[in-house]
Amino acid sequence: MRLLSTLAAAALALAPLTGVALAQQQVRVGIIPVLGVAPILVVDNEGWAKQAGLDLKFTTFESGPLMIQALASGTLDVYVAGVAPLGVARSKGIDVRVVAATAVEEMTVAAGPRLAGFFKPGVSPAEALKAYRLEIGKPARLATQPPGSVPHTTLVHWLNEVTRTPKEDFEIVPMGIDATQQALLTGAVDGATIREPTDTIVQQRDKRIKIVALGGDMFPAQPGTVVAVSGAFLQKNPAGVQKLVDGVVRAIDLIKTDPKRVAPAIEAALGKGLIDTDTIVAALGSPASKFTADPMQIIEATKKMQAFQVSIGTLDKDVPLDGLFDPSFFQTSTKK
Repeated sequence: MRLLSTLAAAALALAPLTGVALAQQQVRVGIIPVLGVAPILVVDNEGWAKQAGLDLKFTTFESGPLMIQALASGTLDVYVAGVAPLGVARSKGIDVRVVAATAVEEMTVAAGPRLAGFFKPGVSPAEALKAYRLEIGKPARLATQPPGSVPHTTLVHWLNEVTRTPKEDFEIVPMGIDATQQALLTGAVDGATIREPTDTIVQQRDKRIKIVALGGDMFPAQPGTVVAVSGAFLQKNPAGVQKLVDGVVRAIDLIKTDPKRVAPAIEAALGKGLIDTDTIVAALGSPASKFTADPMQIIEATKKMQAFQVSIGTLDKDVPLDGLFDPSFFQTSTKK
């Protein structure tokens, strides 16, 4: 009897732990390999997701538009990438909601070694690109992600609306994020739109590479990476969405206050063993790294970006943003 009582007591003691393990809900998260996804990586590495009953399973994509396909097929619950493709998604009937931002003004324009020499003090970007074409005999090849993505949209905006560069002076070459970095380093392209940690990486490896435009130069208040959830996931688990946003808010505060603590986890996810933690720390302190969780900050800029996408033909029509953004989870987090 004493043995049975002991076993029963042990079973009761273990029951809460077993319940916690069984309560873990698998959450399928899509990310792109840029520093803007750092908050969700921190949420996972710090153990906050598991404490909230969420088991995050990550899949890396080369661009936001490619991730939309997975979102549409129902194989993703959470999208962490640029906001621009989500307008396209909603125009095609895909139910998705932005519940938090992670970063703004991420994009930059990098000039490769040969092109960088034409960007001189007092010379406008349009003049530099023209001079390059006249001397080299062909337009500058600029790599970016596919049409509909934030990188492509901001590059076209910078060329067409900000610098007023004639079309004969540049050629846009769409490719994936990793391919863009390699193409820039090998000279396969003359310039590219890149984000951290690529900005820091390419300049460390080739000091002749120059950042010639920051995100605010390309598209003022440029909306960047966001955390969005599928309508099905939100309906099934609103409490889980709230815990996820709580974690993102907390992670951004930690990134700002203690970058050395979070850098190893970010490096492990994004560096693939090819870069060191010091590089991630440097990237976190870069002028191109601006973290914020408030989705309200990017609504107006997203409207402007969406209107521009319509004007260049990468979006069929303006999509009402009222249903795209749900700031209630962020507002609840900040009240806490």
